[in-house]
Amino acid sequence: MPHAIQEEYPVEAGGISKTELKRLMKEAMISVLTERKDLLEDAVSEAILDMKLGLAMEEGDTGEYVPESEVFPKLLLESPF
Repeated sequence: MPHAIQEEYPVEAGGISKTELKRLMKEAMISVLTERKDLLEDAVSEAILDMKLGLAMEEGDTGEYVPESEVFPKLLLESPF
């Protein structure tokens, strides 16, 4: 499907070549990552936390499940609401 979009709306028709668009996009990405290092740091930090959570879930998955009828009463008793 992306090919249909590229054929329907060629970049060159807008007055800019694909090479120039690629260069501008690269320049913009470098500029953002240079000026806003916190964005990249936050993204990497979130990815690491997601991986750790996934690993912890896999490690804790024993295949043993507790029935819903046992969980909800405990949650309701301990809920601050």
